[in-house]
Amino acid sequence: MAGRIEGTVVSISESGNLVTDIAADQLAGVPRGDQVSVRCDEHETLGIFDIGHEQPPFTLIAVLGPSGCLELEIVTDSAKIMLGVAVGEKVEVRW
Repeated sequence: MAGRIEGTVVSISESGNLVTDIAADQLAGVPRGDQVSVRCDEHETLGIFDIGHEQPPFTLIAVLGPSGCLELEIVTDSAKIMLGVAVGEKVEVRW
């Protein structure tokens, strides 16, 4: 059964992550592997990672961040600068 959660970028973290209003508890039943996609603007990534991930630099990932919400991160860089996405942009999680 396919699922979907929609949210919005509500802030930018100090490191440049795009912080959404999709809370961790909303993602409790969502798979973490490649069967889940996270889309924001024209950018898309597969999977949801924890803070201690070991993804390579400059990779776009979705992470359950210290905010307690889903965040979009460019590993070792600023997602805000690299993607050009602003507060208010829609985010969609699908599986």
